[in-house]
Amino acid sequence: MPHDHSHAHIDPKSGDRRVSVAIWANGLLTVAQIVGGILSGSLALIADALHNFSDMASLVIAFAARKIARRPADDRMTFGYGRIEIVAALINYTTLILIGFYLIYEGGMRMIDPPQIQGWTVVILGGVALVVDTLTALLTYSMQKGSVNIRALFLHNLSDALASVAVIVGGSLIILYDMRWVDPAITIGIALYILYLAITEIGGPIRTLMLGSPPDLDCGAVINAMRGIDGVADVHHVHLWQMQEHEAALDCHVVLTNEGWTRIEGIKAELKACLKDRFGISHSSLEFEHEDHAHMNAALYGHGSSARKEETG
Repeated sequence: MPHDHSHAHIDPKSGDRRVSVAIWANGLLTVAQIVGGILSGSLALIADALHNFSDMASLVIAFAARKIARRPADDRMTFGYGRIEIVAALINYTTLILIGFYLIYEGGMRMIDPPQIQGWTVVILGGVALVVDTLTALLTYSMQKGSVNIRALFLHNLSDALASVAVIVGGSLIILYDMRWVDPAITIGIALYILYLAITEIGGPIRTLMLGSPPDLDCGAVINAMRGIDGVADVHHVHLWQMQEHEAALDCHVVLTNEGWTRIEGIKAELKACLKDRFGISHSSLEFEHEDHAHMNAALYGHGSSARKEETG
């Protein structure tokens, strides 16, 4: 199956403006929620504030990452700076996990001895938070389809909006029925949801940074397609990875038959066209070997030997 690398394209300047607006909105909201949480005694409100603060930090990281990622390759970063957005996503998901565990601990402590809480302050600030979180999610929605960095932000904002709804419900129950235990219970619920989002999404950035093969690319199909080119006897020492989020790369050794060796440039062009057109692999480095002098016992993947010891001589 062809490997589709299509994704949404947002004008960089327009995207930067959206992220800037989101940074200011989350920064102001965080201050308001922390003050309100302290005055009202609501841990759920402070939990939402901490989540919003992590969003603001995430937005700052993402904003900087977007700027840095546009730099061209140089002698220090010969692959370019595009992977900084993957690093930013990993940082953002990691902070979400840490915040989630902290909130579970604090919520558990308050379940034992629920404090007095001013419900109206919780409801009003929760409503303001819901508006800001929804606005931020809308600003980043169209951008997140083409960037793991912005997707991390979008999920932050989406979980914030849902958390704000929970905070409003909790404040209403406190006003109506003095159910103070609802506040730490909602805090724990928010924390569990944060953990779920972060843990299910963090694998993608880790896989990319570990030079894993693109998750939507069938490595076996790529190898079989290469082996199917007339004049190719075999391939080995295959490396498939993502140079950046939407740019797959391959390098490998290609073993040619005696007949194929006589038209090596034509086979190279055919291989590169196949890789690009069928699988979206735009960057490929191919090392050719004659079948009479090919590596013995070479591993299909990696750069080692399939045997216990390398053949010598």
